[in-house]
Amino acid sequence: MAAQDIEYAELYTSDMLPAVDYFVSSFGFTKMAESEDEGTRSALLRHGTVQLIVTAGPGTEEFIEAHGDGIADIAFGCDDPAGTCERAVAAGASLINSGPGKLVVSGFGDTRHTLVTRSAGTSLPGDRSWMPVSEASARPGRIWLLDHVAILVEGGTLTDYADFCTEAFGLARYSGEYIEIGEQAIDSIVVRSPSGGITFTILEQDQTKKPGQVDGFVSRYGGPGVQHLAFLVDDIVSAVREFHGQGVEFLHSPNAYYDMLAHRLPGIKEEIAHLRATKVLADRDEWGYLLQLFTRSPYKRNTLFYELVQRRGARGFGISNIRALYEAVERDASGAAG
Repeated sequence: MAAQDIEYAELYTSDMLPAVDYFVSSFGFTKMAESEDEGTRSALLRHGTVQLIVTAGPGTEEFIEAHGDGIADIAFGCDDPAGTCERAVAAGASLINSGPGKLVVSGFGDTRHTLVTRSAGTSLPGDRSWMPVSEASARPGRIWLLDHVAILVEGGTLTDYADFCTEAFGLARYSGEYIEIGEQAIDSIVVRSPSGGITFTILEQDQTKKPGQVDGFVSRYGGPGVQHLAFLVDDIVSAVREFHGQGVEFLHSPNAYYDMLAHRLPGIKEEIAHLRATKVLADRDEWGYLLQLFTRSPYKRNTLFYELVQRRGARGFGISNIRALYEAVERDASGAAG
């Protein structure tokens, strides 16, 4: 009865055309199908095994007013959707919809989970009527799968959310880190499904320290929510160059970061020039190396953004780069304010 995979993530947006174009033109997603119901329109996009639904219209207005553009639904592929639904409700989830072909339960904040039969991202979701785009087929590209989803929650609720994921959906605690950054600190727990197809990194601000960016996100977003989706790529340096050339804006780390990288990670010394040129971050754990880079948020409230990840054996999430990300976000926010 455990949830196994992320079938799709659904973005509610106030402006459909540029939201779809961002994924299609900039990241190379393919529009597979379209749907419309009482003025609410959806587009199904696919890249590798990643499926995104972009939705706009009357059915999204309450969510967008509260949170801005954001991830409203993370659909779980289950071996037994009805059994998973029963388990989730028994663990305290609210049953939002139980109509034919659509089981929906509450998740964190206003983000919900549609429970469907596993398809590994190869079938159209059955909760609405889709019109396939003529002769559309997902073209090969840089993105392979959805590596993980980062969820930011209010201080003091991290353990509760992690326990809920375990009890409601059968996700197991995978790892956890406490990271101090100057006078701030954040705590994190990673939960993962038995198949590895769902990975959530859940983070909270330590309320005994100074307020920080997690608090800032929760305030701007109006509660807990998805901060970023991380896309796994085969070659991050090439991917960054390609996506940047197609209009994706990435956060930048200072040159000092790369000056220290050769001492911190001597095993990738030969690649540092390429990492510096593309501003890609690097980390390693006991299993191998991780390369990653974060986009600027393309949305008005500066909440949701995206990450590119390349794994060379690493199983972690670049904890050593949290400081670099914090500093990059601070510089980006200062630049926007100026």
